[in-house]
Amino acid sequence: MTTPATTASDVATAPAATVPGLTRALAARSAALHHADLPPAVRLLARQCLLDWIGVALAGACEPLVHMLAEEAREQGGHAQATVIGHALATSSRQAALINGAASHALDYDDVNMACTGHPSVALIPALLALAETRGASGRDFLTAFVAGYETMCRIGRTSGDAQYARGFHTTATLGTLGSAAACAHLLGLDAEDTATALGIASTMAAGLKCMFGIMCKPLHAGRASADGLHAALLAARGFTSRPDALECPQGLIATHGGTPSLDIALAAPAGGWHLLHNLFKFHAACYGTHAAIEAARQLRAQHQLTPADIAHVQVRVGASSEGVCNIPEPRTGLEAKFSLRHTVAMALAGVDTAGLDAYTDESVGQPEVAALRQRITVELVPECPGLTLSEVIVHTASGTTLRQQHDSGRPASDLQAQQQRLEEKFHRLVDPVLGAAQSARLVTLVAQLEDLSDLSPLAGMLATPASCCAD
Repeated sequence: MTTPATTASDVATAPAATVPGLTRALAARSAALHHADLPPAVRLLARQCLLDWIGVALAGACEPLVHMLAEEAREQGGHAQATVIGHALATSSRQAALINGAASHALDYDDVNMACTGHPSVALIPALLALAETRGASGRDFLTAFVAGYETMCRIGRTSGDAQYARGFHTTATLGTLGSAAACAHLLGLDAEDTATALGIASTMAAGLKCMFGIMCKPLHAGRASADGLHAALLAARGFTSRPDALECPQGLIATHGGTPSLDIALAAPAGGWHLLHNLFKFHAACYGTHAAIEAARQLRAQHQLTPADIAHVQVRVGASSEGVCNIPEPRTGLEAKFSLRHTVAMALAGVDTAGLDAYTDESVGQPEVAALRQRITVELVPECPGLTLSEVIVHTASGTTLRQQHDSGRPASDLQAQQQRLEEKFHRLVDPVLGAAQSARLVTLVAQLEDLSDLSPLAGMLATPASCCAD
């Protein structure tokens, strides 16, 4: 493949490439991954990601924004290639990836990895599921492609994720498009050169703004990333051309979106050798940036048996990066409440279940006890709490006592079996009301057997069941 010539004006306005071969090196790593390379812990975590994704996607399928996207797909029509989960609808693989991706991010209850400052599974799984259903891929191939895309997304994130996020890009949207492309290229069996082309096509599609947090466009980012990554891989498979150095070239993704193209940083092995080992699952149905403060508040309430009447004032100390992410001071809707440190901490101190979806309705935002407590909470941006995962909550009681608690939500679970149990409890809480307890249990079993499936039709068939709340 040929690389388009760079014009004189390009050279005059853009920095020179500093790491020739970054895109190709990442593509080669992704394309070369085999199922035999995956240790048991990585395979278990991949299955846990799929289980968690199914849970949040089925629960999210009932959201108004998902109905709008499904209605649009019905009106546009298309070949029935892949399942739209919970809607008894089959549509084109790209439309299915778009809708399912948005559904799985609609509740902001999906997993996180801080290496890419984003949500990997909602960008990767919808595209892979649609492609695997269309092409008849096995569960083993699906799982391997997921890990390939996950690792690629995080490796690019190490070189540019924080910078992109600071500039105002939603990295689930930008890096998620690249991760989806790498995952789908792997499932299609593309070689390193064509995978680099897919990453190049995905690079020119990558977009998504953090200013959209708290509204329907944020979950749309995940759907778009998944669908665009799938599209990029399919085009590359047909011979569509792109720059094979799109990440590192002048005016390429890193130059325009932010970051430093470093091959050493991108390929450096994380602790344990896999980025997937650092996956963080959500057990509160709100932005991950609120979780450390929620946990600290919950601990203070439990340790000191606090009631709202005991609390005179609360300081929530967080990193500066929380501003513009999860610091909506006066949320007006349930969706905005998920991005409000003041509101979620008030919920935790008032004893409201922050894991329950019914706690984030538009009506619940105005609940008198929580709203009154929210007025006594201030958020302070401090250098002592870098990033989004470390917070300190200080409660000043009516009796004059000062109580402090820190929490770091950035540490992955060390006991994967205990995490499996907790994820299954979360899954049943989300899915039982949608499909019923019996169907939920069957899905848990089917995901556990993923690598034994010759194709994903049994899984797709179960996900096609119309949700009780999605009677379209």
